[in-house]
Amino acid sequence: MSDRYSFLNAIHFKDIEYLYKKYKNNPNSVEQSWCAFFHGFDLQKENYSAQNNSIDIEFKVSNLIHSYRTRGHFFTNTNPIKKRRKHFPSLDLKNFGLSDKVLNVQFEAGRLIGIGKNSLKNIVNHLENIYCNSIGIEYMYISNPKKIEWIEKWFQKKISFSTEKRKFFLKKLNEAIVFENFVHTKFVGQKRFSIEGNESILPALEEMIEYTSNKYLTEDFIIGMSHRGRLNLLSNFLKKDYSHIFSEFQGKEYKEKTFSGDVKYHLGFTKVRKNSQGKIIKMSLVPNPSHLESVDPIVEGITRAKIDINYNQDSNSEKIIPILIHGDAALSGQGIVYEVLQLSRLKGYKTGGTIHLVMNNQIGFTTNNTEGRSSIYCTDISKIVLSPVLHVNADDIESVIRAIYFAVDFRMHYHEDVFVDLIGYRKYGHNEGDEPRFTQPSLYKTISKHPSTYDLYKKKLEKKWGKNLDIKKMENEYEKILQKGYNESKTIKWNILNSFLEEEWNNFPITYNTKKIFKKVKTQFPIERIIEISKKIFTLPIEKHFFKKTKFLFQKRLEMVIKNHLADWSVAELLAYGTLLDEGFHIRLSGEDVARGTFSHRHAIIKTEEEEEILLLNQIRIGQGKIQVYNSPLSEYGVLGFDYGYALFSPYILTLWEAQFGDFGNGGQIIIDQYISSGENKWKIRNGIVMLLPHGYEGQGPEHSSARIERYLQLCANNNLFVVNCTTPSNFYHLLRRQMKLNFRKPLIVFTPKSLLRHPKCISTIEELSEGKFQEILDDPFVQKIEEIKKLIFCSGKIYYELLNKKESIKDKETAIIRIEQIYPLKEKKIQELLNKYNNKKSVLWVQEEPENMGLWSFILRKLGNSIPFHLISPSESSSPSTGSYSCFLKIQNQILEKAFFKE
Repeated sequence: MSDRYSFLNAIHFKDIEYLYKKYKNNPNSVEQSWCAFFHGFDLQKENYSAQNNSIDIEFKVSNLIHSYRTRGHFFTNTNPIKKRRKHFPSLDLKNFGLSDKVLNVQFEAGRLIGIGKNSLKNIVNHLENIYCNSIGIEYMYISNPKKIEWIEKWFQKKISFSTEKRKFFLKKLNEAIVFENFVHTKFVGQKRFSIEGNESILPALEEMIEYTSNKYLTEDFIIGMSHRGRLNLLSNFLKKDYSHIFSEFQGKEYKEKTFSGDVKYHLGFTKVRKNSQGKIIKMSLVPNPSHLESVDPIVEGITRAKIDINYNQDSNSEKIIPILIHGDAALSGQGIVYEVLQLSRLKGYKTGGTIHLVMNNQIGFTTNNTEGRSSIYCTDISKIVLSPVLHVNADDIESVIRAIYFAVDFRMHYHEDVFVDLIGYRKYGHNEGDEPRFTQPSLYKTISKHPSTYDLYKKKLEKKWGKNLDIKKMENEYEKILQKGYNESKTIKWNILNSFLEEEWNNFPITYNTKKIFKKVKTQFPIERIIEISKKIFTLPIEKHFFKKTKFLFQKRLEMVIKNHLADWSVAELLAYGTLLDEGFHIRLSGEDVARGTFSHRHAIIKTEEEEEILLLNQIRIGQGKIQVYNSPLSEYGVLGFDYGYALFSPYILTLWEAQFGDFGNGGQIIIDQYISSGENKWKIRNGIVMLLPHGYEGQGPEHSSARIERYLQLCANNNLFVVNCTTPSNFYHLLRRQMKLNFRKPLIVFTPKSLLRHPKCISTIEELSEGKFQEILDDPFVQKIEEIKKLIFCSGKIYYELLNKKESIKDKETAIIRIEQIYPLKEKKIQELLNKYNNKKSVLWVQEEPENMGLWSFILRKLGNSIPFHLISPSESSSPSTGSYSCFLKIQNQILEKAFFKE
């Protein structure tokens, strides 16, 4: 398109008509470029004088062009196996008031599409070639006219491929097909989730890596995908050894018995390789479970961590690209996709744009797309962030590559998400043992007769070049490579669990040994430095204007530390962050309302009256670590997955995710079940994410009482998690510091308080912060004479303070209250020591405020029930965590306390 008329790209024909009328009334009333356009337009009137209204016909051509741009994707040749549904109105000339009589008439409107003044015939041919061929473009909903202009200019470029390139595409298509046939023959009936029907994804990825690393010097690619085609990409794209893949098909065990492993098409893989020009690139395929799109936020989190650490927090970095490979049914059916797209442009979560590739099989397991979604396209979710979408016939490999070039260029130019919808099919059933003709007999009759993309492209190239013996040679050579890998697999005794991101975790060994788990680490910190840090983070800048309550709060915090040498929960938390930052550690805190804190306790970020944001934790000293605090969107699944991914790459960063209320963790249950609790055991990956889950019965109803402790304890095994319910600020302070001081990493689940944030007895001394340590079990500090103790009460969390108040009110000297602070791994040896210490005890109680079927009771009974004759004091079993009536809540709590101190 001539730059002279680039202003016409994104304007509607009705707007042109309005401007034309203004021009006719007064040529000087419109902008100069419009004036020139209309002048040329008027000069052409005599060329089609047969028309009754020459102005109208030019506008009709403009309308035609606009319709091709907005609706051309409905009339493409993008479906290799089905006839397209009919869309009305069509792009027939008659629908625009035009006819064949004017096909040879020259129109100024040709300038709108970059071919200058031209005949209607050439205009239509040009539009058909761009908008109605093997690529359908959706982009006219984009609100930025410059983006629309950029997209249209891009598609006016001529792209041709060299002979060598075409041979390479053919080679990769051959590998994709032959690998599947080889496995199908050697391992009859085994699941492999074949790539066939969308094999063009293999050369597409290869060319994406090549194009991006050469043109933009990209060096890092983070890939997420589900099981369809995964084994093929592992072998033929990521270059995992064929013998290892075939060995996995043979069902051999892993040598490392500490890992359960996973099915072969869920495993992750990291590969460093060179592109064709010798440039080093790193590719990581993130391990995933069968929750297909759950890997999406993990990929984004890893990418953001790499941007922050390796690429100097440049969220528009061209050095790294996240690539998400979706299935069509999962893309349109799973809400996590929406959550991830909403993160894509937010300050704390953006990654400079994701390239989304859809392996569109046009079916979900046995479900047709008409049953699986309400939208026209599976990619319609993309429109919430106004991403362009290319729908491509997956059988047309050169169109696929062209779409890949566009996706890369758009991502790099605008640093936003872009979608390429590869419309293909699925050759077999959901897996190779499934019979698709049960549910789609007609479709699979067509598919059974349809040639592969390889055969189609081979035929096309042979027609162009004639019979080429090199093709047969290429086919034979790859067959030999597969056979060699198969023969070698027979000599492999054990399967190898390839570690993911191994280089980043070299200094953090996987630890299961209980002694190492309980080994004390030094979390002490000089008291003088604590005081200095307190002054830095609790002193507001005097030149700024703050809300009166803010000034009072920070003044109170400063006095608490400096004058009284005390710390409540929020002070201890902020000092834990401050001391770690002072030691050079970095911190990321993310979640709903974390900057202030749900319960208005944290105030990590403070705002002036002019709403300037100030983060005093980043102003401790020159050269300190940096803390990033981000309020997240109202999402648990997506944001928890993102922060888990962030922690997956950053063992030296304290990464915390806080739920607004503990029960909101339910929304991220898939991430908790499939990644946080089991990732180490399945995939040999380590992670140090911290989950902060407010928990405690305050009479606020069933929704915000319980963080569901019992569910996390069901996931505990082989020392995979730390599960903690602290009752003192100092223990929480040392716990957070311990998380970074350990020489290994485990996810840490912390049940944090609500009412205890301001409880007068929930206070620690600064000396305890400076000189203390984390204590897994807290003995009763108020027992004066051990021999007087007749009753032991074991508990965990907030109920301790209620038990303590009751004990003090009745002046009970015969009861000791012992707190389980670290629930898992449980320090059973310490519990036994305490039982032996109180050798005059007559009864041992377990007291909890959660119903009998919830909380810690089942776990405690399983762990200690055979050795300790516990008597349970709790509310009766219930299907709901708590009552919705405050008076009923008080009654239940009082009954617990009365029973706990009942004297028989």
